[in-house]
Amino acid sequence: MPAHTKPIIKINESEEFKINSKEVLYSSGNNDECYTPGYAVEAILEFIPKDAIVWCPFDTKQSEFVKQISYKNKVIHSHINENKDFFTYEPRKWDIIISNPPFTNKRKIFERALSFNKPFALIMSNTWLNDSAPKQLFDKKDLQLLMFDKRMRFVMADGLENNKITFSSSYYCWNFLPKQIVMKKLIVVK
Repeated sequence: MPAHTKPIIKINESEEFKINSKEVLYSSGNNDECYTPGYAVEAILEFIPKDAIVWCPFDTKQSEFVKQISYKNKVIHSHINENKDFFTYEPRKWDIIISNPPFTNKRKIFERALSFNKPFALIMSNTWLNDSAPKQLFDKKDLQLLMFDKRMRFVMADGLENNKITFSSSYYCWNFLPKQIVMKKLIVVK
């Protein structure tokens, strides 16, 4: 699909709408471009299969995901700023998705991730568990959670740590963890 063509989502037989990915992936408040600290990436590494090709669809080569996962696995990174839109772009060959997607329009992001029918681990706010969306999306696919004893402190686009996070986050996974809920200590490095 050409980059200028908007993907079409079918709602039902008679309705469809076009997605403007810039609007879906980034809120008007411009606060969706937050970076995952290294310690939060370290927490998922032990669960990545040895020979898996990892797609990081919301990441540049400077991402902690790309840097750390690359030590043991092949990593393909993509980012909307590189004209690799998560809703239209897919690498030719990959096995699992790991990333920190924008928290805006999370339902559409998880719908797309589930549509590949491949394992994934995506960071999301735990407050999303109060929403009906994860219950609907994971109704027939078991949601797995990698949960932590502390809050992740994301790094803002200006490079400063956001130490005012009022919510905790987890890796929301499908077909990725050894059991449905894994609790882990988050070793926060300042």
